Amino acid sequence: MRMPTDERATELALYIIEHRATVREASRRFGISKSTVHKDVTERLFHIDRGLYEQVQPVLALNKSERHLRGGAATKRKYEQLK
Repeated sequence: MRMPTDERATELALYIIEHRATVREASRRFGISKSTVHKDVTERLFHIDRGLYEQVQPVLALNKSERHLRGGAATKRKYEQLK
């Protein structure tokens, strides 16, 4: 059974805050697409719970600022495994 949208957005935000998770990690954990996670925590949550929205935004901003580092590390691992 699917979770109601408001409840899902709240659960996603709490998970991201608690685990400092990326959108991709949250999507894997909840079994939904990355675009759904992103829409829930950036658009829907704003109207559902403004306080929670304001708590999750810094985590999303940090993840966005670090994504180039994670991508570089993944590329490095890939080529080390090919050796």
